[in-house]
Amino acid sequence: MIVRRETAIPTVGARLVVLGSAGLTEGFGLIGAQVYPDADSAKVEEVLAQLVKDGSEALVLLESNLAHAGGVWLNRLRNEGGRVVVTELPPLSAPHDYAPAVDDLVRAVLGPDALK
Repeated sequence: MIVRRETAIPTVGARLVVLGSAGLTEGFGLIGAQVYPDADSAKVEEVLAQLVKDGSEALVLLESNLAHAGGVWLNRLRNEGGRVVVTELPPLSAPHDYAPAVDDLVRAVLGPDALK
């Protein structure tokens, strides 16, 4: 006979958190993401610190200007990995001008024509 015990901590799915311009975050809000429209780098740091403090699992999407702003929590989470994954989104106003930072790494490893 198998006896199942309920855990004391309920299982909660990972959170989707989006910080960026109001136009970009609006669509994510429609699908249930936790959004912070017109966020600045201080808000990014506040949200990331709270996610760590809460022990949350989250995918955090940052508009590129926020992703490049740096900050103690942003840099820490990028270097550590773990429960909070941070990635960037192209700006809504200029998506074709966007080049992810990983492109430079791919070209360095695989050669200058790797992404053509």
